[in-house]
Amino acid sequence: MSTTDAHLFEVFSSIQGEGPYIGERQIFIRFLMCNLSCSYCDTQECLVPQKTYRVEQTPGKRDFKVVNNPVTVDELSALVDSFNATKGLNHSVALTGGEPLLQVDFLKNFLPKLKAKGLKTYLETNGTMPDRLAEILDLVDIIAMDVKLPSMTGASDMIDEHRKVLEAAIAKDVFVKIVYGKASKSLEIENASKMISGISDDIPVVLQPVTPTKEIKHGPTPDQTMLFHSIAKRHLKNVRVIPQVHKILGQL
Repeated sequence: MSTTDAHLFEVFSSIQGEGPYIGERQIFIRFLMCNLSCSYCDTQECLVPQKTYRVEQTPGKRDFKVVNNPVTVDELSALVDSFNATKGLNHSVALTGGEPLLQVDFLKNFLPKLKAKGLKTYLETNGTMPDRLAEILDLVDIIAMDVKLPSMTGASDMIDEHRKVLEAAIAKDVFVKIVYGKASKSLEIENASKMISGISDDIPVVLQPVTPTKEIKHGPTPDQTMLFHSIAKRHLKNVRVIPQVHKILGQL
């Protein structure tokens, strides 16, 4: 992949459906590729290279235009302008994926363009790339960082990587999202909560019950949710349980 141009999956304007900024209107830029392959991922198409990406012409209409990858900084900047024609409509620009930090060289050139427009940047990251985050930390405003539970990823524990990312991200407006499911264990929530509180017990944490997929047929039980919330609250001041509301609303 080129490091000066971006490889995208889609660009659209929609309602943020996760975390404490739920309900805010954002311009979403979804980047291709990820260094993980979580079983609950709802954007599996992003995990492989694509020759094209799609741009929604009318928010909510699903009237996509297909555009060739890659996209230059100036091309994407102009596209953001088209979505932001009505000033004050969008809260921020959400960089999502995939994992946006895999294309950090592009972000180093693109994010100053957003700053110059007076737009806030909202970075969604899986919390495993502290060195890459450090390269653009000064250019982002809000960081939505995942803590990945082994029960949900099928991978090994990544708590050390998460700690390093969060130690840097604490300088920004940051919150942590923990997706959990029926297979998740109390000890996983305990360990994650201790790690977060070791940095600051004021960091907002969102416990997000997994949305069922083809791979995951059932979400967590009601008693699991209550137990996990209780465990997290032993260590953290601000813990909320919030599902993927955009799925309920039928939004992208």
